[in-house]
Amino acid sequence: MKLVPLEDRVVLKQLEAETTTASGIVIPGKEKEKPQQAEVIAVGPGKTTDDGKKVEMEVSVGDQVVYSKYAGTEVKLDEDTTYVVVRQSDILAIIK
Repeated sequence: MKLVPLEDRVVLKQLEAETTTASGIVIPGKEKEKPQQAEVIAVGPGKTTDDGKKVEMEVSVGDQVVYSKYAGTEVKLDEDTTYVVVRQSDILAIIK
């Protein structure tokens, strides 16, 4: 199966959360916070405005991004991988 986003939606694959802090303290599994960094897996064609103009997407496949904490919808296609589908406006920054 493959996720194909519509309009201005973006499919993200969350990056693994750090399991140790900078000072070397190991974070137990339950205490780990959901990461807000992800890799862009698929990008929709862009949104069409009311006057018919197409708004181009600012992110592309392969970009690493930071997105809003409570944004999007989680989708699980197989046992191991969870994706998050967000609107482009929920993406806060591209990591370069």
